[in-house]
Amino acid sequence: MILVTGATGTVGREVVRSFPPGAPLRLMTRNPASVTVTRPGTEAVAGDYADPDSLSRALRGVRKAFLVTSRVAGDDDAVFLRAARAAGVRHVVKLSAEAVTDVRADDLITRWQRANEDLLRRSGMAWTILRPRSFMSNCLSWAGPIRSERVVRALYGTSANACVDPRDIAEVAVRALTEDGHESAVHALTGPEAISAAEQTRLLGRVLGVPLRFEELGTEEAHAALLRRHPPELADALLSSARRQRDGAKAAVASGVREVTGRPPRSFGEWAGDHADAFAAEVIS
Repeated sequence: MILVTGATGTVGREVVRSFPPGAPLRLMTRNPASVTVTRPGTEAVAGDYADPDSLSRALRGVRKAFLVTSRVAGDDDAVFLRAARAAGVRHVVKLSAEAVTDVRADDLITRWQRANEDLLRRSGMAWTILRPRSFMSNCLSWAGPIRSERVVRALYGTSANACVDPRDIAEVAVRALTEDGHESAVHALTGPEAISAAEQTRLLGRVLGVPLRFEELGTEEAHAALLRRHPPELADALLSSARRQRDGAKAAVASGVREVTGRPPRSFGEWAGDHADAFAAEVIS
């Protein structure tokens, strides 16, 4: 049995889609009724990192697990790994981030990710770590302004990020969970090229068949927007991450997707074409 945590999340649901037919899967989420992506041979179970009994139930009979945590600075990784080891799990594939390799990255989020990677390495179980760059799907946050104003607003709009399609992350995760040879491996995952928010805006406009405008956010404006959605320390961490991107820290292209899957990673243009409906509902007059 393979457990997929975060089964309703951006990467988790793509992991479920990517598994070969008949694979015995258990999908862990706080609310099993919210699972919309499933397939024959899967079961959805309630599980919460804050509830050790629910983790024990979710992990019963599991031999491999895909681990996603998102509560920054929390102890969810430690709690899960203790429960997984006690349940007899043999191999954990963890979603981390490529920022952990940047010695200049010392923000709250990256420190937490580094610590969680160390916990997994010391867990006594076999491990694989996935380190993606930013998800192409982060652009979905632009859908509202694109529909209503035909505009995208972002900070440091000409800075480049080798962002990756979540479907590529998922395919690598499934390979790591179903093939031999991924134990003690770290896979750096990016798209085929680094691309800026301004360039993404132009590509989205081309896909949608309408002119889109890019507007550069000022630092104070961007920080204020982050503070409306996040606690101050987390907002500061995200702003620090944006500055590192401005300075070129996220532009390098990695070979992980090709090495694991045998094919090149999907481009942003491919992702945009496949997700045009998310942006187009109100854009075409």
